[in-house]
Amino acid sequence: MTTVPLVDLKAQYQTIKHEILPAIERVLDGMALYLGPEQLAFEQEFATYCETRHGVSVSNGTDALALALRACEIGPGDEVITVANTFIATVEAISMVGATPVFVDIDPDTYAMDWRAIERVITPRTRAIMPVHLYGHPAEMEPILEIARRRRLRVIEDSSQAHGATYNGRPIGGLGDIGCFSLYCSKTLGAYGEAGICITNDDDLAERMRVLRDHGSRERYVHEIMGVNARMDELQAAVLRVKLPYLDRWNSARREHADAYTQRLRDVVKTPVTRAWATHAFYVYVIETPERDRVRAELAEQGISTGVHYPIPLHLQPACAQYGIAAGSLPVTEAAAERILSLPMYAELTDEQIMYVSEAISRSLSLVGVRG
Repeated sequence: MTTVPLVDLKAQYQTIKHEILPAIERVLDGMALYLGPEQLAFEQEFATYCETRHGVSVSNGTDALALALRACEIGPGDEVITVANTFIATVEAISMVGATPVFVDIDPDTYAMDWRAIERVITPRTRAIMPVHLYGHPAEMEPILEIARRRRLRVIEDSSQAHGATYNGRPIGGLGDIGCFSLYCSKTLGAYGEAGICITNDDDLAERMRVLRDHGSRERYVHEIMGVNARMDELQAAVLRVKLPYLDRWNSARREHADAYTQRLRDVVKTPVTRAWATHAFYVYVIETPERDRVRAELAEQGISTGVHYPIPLHLQPACAQYGIAAGSLPVTEAAAERILSLPMYAELTDEQIMYVSEAISRSLSLVGVRG
């Protein structure tokens, strides 16, 4: 039986293995295993790629968000406006610093923050807005930034699913005060394990994050503040340095695959939208159908792996019950969670695999005459 994985990290590795192994060997030969030359070089290379002055590498994407919040001096009693259709790390980071998430609904087509909902949830305790560039499509940043300027709020971009995406021609992550990226293994730019990075144009914020990530220290055994251990290790930095020059090529391939899916599926299901001001990175390719669960089960029977990003919105998660947000309060988010389905998406997908997946979906829905 034909099988199509949701993500195929082995296929990517085979294309760059000849570069990865010497990079790892270089680190092991030098035995500078953290805060070394690979990490410092990657920070600058990624910052340059994102058109920002500073890159601050960290251990994972959750720590990136939490350190960004701490650098902005956001903590207990403060509120951070964000969305509920994202991985829980977005809200975990807010909780980790003692702040409270305040959720707004989403654009039904891009699944990103609906900026029109921001003003009505701002209170005297609001300190920041944290838009999520979900699935690889940017949030609509210009009105978000305008609200933040007028209300004197920080903007921390959760860019963990949108490496290489752009908004009005500018790379995401560098538009607000700090951009935070997960470099988890399955991301469009992923380590071989866990890693993350923050980018900023603010010298002071960059320095604060560097101190925080290394036990609150600039000088060994001299600890100015209570920090954390959130350093990226050299092996991950070396891997990421190999991968970064391929990112645009991989994203271009993802967009071609997305176009191929859309051509075959747009008359069958709701397919992704890309706004005129955006370049989509297609971390995942998400369709909508009211028959989501049945279609997913039938695809699995045919060897096709799929995902749901995400089946339970954060405001309805048990971990967020403390915030007391009732079902029905975010109707667009909640409706999407019942219908969304992520199809296989990676640069190495073949035309045959895309055709196989598309035909399987079309057959599944044509059996009962369902259209998205």
